[in-house]
Amino acid sequence: MSAPLRIVFMGTPDFAVPSLKALLAGPDRVVAVVCQPDKARGRGKVMSPPPVKVEAQQHGLPVLQPASVRTETVLEQMRQLAPDLLVVVAYGKILPPALLALPRLGAINVHGSLLPKYRGAAPIQWAVINGEAETGITIMQMDAGMDTGDILMTTAVPIGPQETAGELFDRLARLGGDTLVGAIERLKTGQLAPQPQDHALASLAPMLTKEMGLVDWQLPARSLHSLIRGLDPWPSAYGFIDGRRFRFFDPEVVPVRATEPPGTICRADSQGLLVATGDDCLRIRSLQPEGKKRMDAATCLRGTRIVPGTVINP
Repeated sequence: MSAPLRIVFMGTPDFAVPSLKALLAGPDRVVAVVCQPDKARGRGKVMSPPPVKVEAQQHGLPVLQPASVRTETVLEQMRQLAPDLLVVVAYGKILPPALLALPRLGAINVHGSLLPKYRGAAPIQWAVINGEAETGITIMQMDAGMDTGDILMTTAVPIGPQETAGELFDRLARLGGDTLVGAIERLKTGQLAPQPQDHALASLAPMLTKEMGLVDWQLPARSLHSLIRGLDPWPSAYGFIDGRRFRFFDPEVVPVRATEPPGTICRADSQGLLVATGDDCLRIRSLQPEGKKRMDAATCLRGTRIVPGTVINP
């Protein structure tokens, strides 16, 4: 049996936590964790640690939170840790070549797509927004580019017809941890053959913005169905009904051509809001009125009057 590896784990958000847990449950040794600095969150702007830091502290691991990893100080800290391998999961910054070259096995990354598709910060959300039938996890040997390194291992999964980005995020986070452990075992025994990416097939998955959520009802119902699921839970799709903002969730394509203009509410009942789009209709089965919590349509309509014939975003 090979000797346990010394691993430095670099990650920040919720997505990275299952991978850290999987490493801690395995035979190798996590000698330190590196994550982004604490941030002010919420209305009170209270300084809050990132999820990876919370998990690491529960296990008594040393935590480094440099403002930048492109300094000689950070490089020297890494030299002293003497890692055999860097494991990077949604750390949030591109690592410099000197840091990638320091461990004898280099650095590997857990990415939430089937590379080279959806390189970037929001691969899970964009896969749903674009109506993909499947996605997965890629374990990649890191280089100086953004998600451009050689592929070591992939695991593909179907995307459910009603699955939201949030649900897929949780599922892929767990899958990432499982795939990572398997990849490291094969890496230690020389069983992984790096495969260069076909850069001609690459697509980007940039960060989402709140502005993306304003629904354009001229689009086809199927496209809006994917958009609403892909923006759930954040930033969420929204529109204005009688001047009040509503967030939209749990969409359903209804294959009926409306005679009303796109954005018109054709029906409002316990099943949801039936809205005309660029082709078929779309039923919105859950809503969040401004200033209130998310609720099903029946509950919303008991407290909010929405009249058929009203146009969303007039």
